[in-house]
Amino acid sequence: MSENHENMTDQENAMCDITIVHQDILDKVKKEITDDDTLYNMAGIFKVLSDPTRLKIINALMLSEMCVCDIAALLNMSKPAISHHLKSLRQTHLIKYRRDGKIAYYSLNDAHIKMMFDLCITHIKK
Repeated sequence: MSENHENMTDQENAMCDITIVHQDILDKVKKEITDDDTLYNMAGIFKVLSDPTRLKIINALMLSEMCVCDIAALLNMSKPAISHHLKSLRQTHLIKYRRDGKIAYYSLNDAHIKMMFDLCITHIKK
């Protein structure tokens, strides 16, 4: 049997054979489901994190606070390209910066960012 045929069979088996609404489950889920604004913000974070370069930046900032020049040298990219990625990461509150004279140093906004990164790696490797 071909792989495509097996996948179609799996999809067919995953569908219900009858139409029935389990009202008790529906009521519980409606009461507890995450609100649309929060889901919209989550989607924005996942969209920003869907770029491998941004993930590399997050990974680097997990290890050390860095300036644009450091990140550009690490990733072998131009400073304007890195600045573009940093802007996206800042807008979603994944990173923050502090100024020291003319230099801006970037770091993770909080410990949750590292936790998300680590959880994703754990999920991939399981």
